[in-house]
Amino acid sequence: MLNTIRHGSPTDRTPLLIAHGLFGSARNWGVVAKRLSSDREVVAVDMRNHGASPWSDEHSYAALAGDLAEVIGDRPHDVLGHSMGGKAAMVLALTAPEAVRRLVVADIAPVTYGHTQSHLIAAMRAVDLSRVDRRSDAAAQLADVPDDGTRAFLLQSLDAAEGRWTLNLDALDAEMPKIIGFPEMTRHSDGPALFLSGGESDYVRTEHRDPIRALFPEARVAKIPGAHHWLHAEKPREFEAAVRVFLDA
Repeated sequence: MLNTIRHGSPTDRTPLLIAHGLFGSARNWGVVAKRLSSDREVVAVDMRNHGASPWSDEHSYAALAGDLAEVIGDRPHDVLGHSMGGKAAMVLALTAPEAVRRLVVADIAPVTYGHTQSHLIAAMRAVDLSRVDRRSDAAAQLADVPDDGTRAFLLQSLDAAEGRWTLNLDALDAEMPKIIGFPEMTRHSDGPALFLSGGESDYVRTEHRDPIRALFPEARVAKIPGAHHWLHAEKPREFEAAVRVFLDA
């Protein structure tokens, strides 16, 4: 079973499940999850091979969707997934529609992308953990990650006290083709779906609208101006408002 962080208390409203993206964790969603839990229970998960969840050699979207279904159990949830978590949420909605009432997909499309993230795994592997007492020690070794925001994001998955990454880097690297890909699906979902992307992000482009609507005919597509791929962190208030309006519709 995946590790979970629960916000709020169970109510008569449909619970919300949040699935993070590659190299993320449930903790990354603390601010948004807490605010959305004002009138419903919100469950943020550590995906497999991330955070405190179990590690596995398999990191397919079928497996990730199965993990989410196990957390959901018998009561349907609204499901919000970002990036890798968004693809897992889509596969869940397509293969177990009874588990998902409303679907929110944040800044990702059901397509194969060409940008591998293996270079970031190589940068994390290159850190000499024997010389790390605090995160700042590791930051100094991540010279191959020139973007300050990306470096800070990766360091959230470093347990400096234990001298280890809370990421199964070997499995994620081996399964990278599956992570940047998307499985062939033979069915579509008629459930309500919101594809919410950053206005400055290139992850969801105009040419992706046809694949989205082929699988999710009822999908609404919207953008948050000024936001990039991590739209929930850059524009948390706007992101929360858009999600809340859709879930309450």
